[in-house]
Amino acid sequence: MKGRPYAALVLSMIFWALSFVWFKVANVDYNPITIVFIRLCIAILFLTGFIWITGRFTPIQKGDRKYFFLLALFEPFLYFLGESFGLTYVSSTVGSVIISTIPVFAVIFAWVIHRERLKLINYLGVILSFIGVLIFITNKSGNIVMNPKGLALMFLAVVSAVGYNMVLRRLAYDYDPVIIVNTQNIIGAILFLPLFLVLDLKDLLATGIVTKSFGSIIFLAIFASCGAFVLYAYSVRFVGIARANIFSNLIPVFTAIFAFFIVGDRLTVRNGIGMAIVIAGLFLSQAWNNRKAGVDAGFTGKGD
Repeated sequence: MKGRPYAALVLSMIFWALSFVWFKVANVDYNPITIVFIRLCIAILFLTGFIWITGRFTPIQKGDRKYFFLLALFEPFLYFLGESFGLTYVSSTVGSVIISTIPVFAVIFAWVIHRERLKLINYLGVILSFIGVLIFITNKSGNIVMNPKGLALMFLAVVSAVGYNMVLRRLAYDYDPVIIVNTQNIIGAILFLPLFLVLDLKDLLATGIVTKSFGSIIFLAIFASCGAFVLYAYSVRFVGIARANIFSNLIPVFTAIFAFFIVGDRLTVRNGIGMAIVIAGLFLSQAWNNRKAGVDAGFTGKGD
């Protein structure tokens, strides 16, 4: 029993790592908005079914509706716009490394906005992570070797996730996590619907169902948006959100491994060093015991 929560955590990180690879596979035949919209719809069906079976439905209080809308605006809407379009310009491994810096930015914003006190080791972790990212995305001459547009879009996802964390802190203690995610997905799907109808529906009808690519969208919905989240939610009951969040540092490692075998991504020695430094910085940036901060950093959008 003691090992189950940790096994569930590792499995959830594997699912989230695979989500970057699955997107690249789906993107061969389908546009980003199509992928996100269908993913959200399938996730809504599964999470709604889960809520109905377990009897976990909780009505949204009238005063909280504006926060749920803002939550969904940040994530999944802006987050998935940044991540999905960003992944069309950068590799799945690069994308996972950039996204993995979300907890670092969450630490910074928590200090700036909420004046949460940090330890010296947290500041060192933040600086170390930025150094790692710079090493990862530049060459020996200091020039950026990644697509600037892709990096900008991925960082839009990072900033959106941080905004999501700031809003989430108002709701996390009053609503079941499954209710929160399902509600934001429903609102997010509504926000994406006009874009899907205007920009992508015609292409989807022309493309039809491509087994491999459409199967990857189903995997994204079931395993990344539903399965990983349920496993993560189960685990935090036993190990706590702050401790569970440390496992998210494994995502870039798993992504690099899966991307190498599935889509043929390659890592240079410099990339590997940069990724190792980023992960080390992430561990240091989260080395704190503040329970509230742990909750905020724990919801990073990976499971949405």
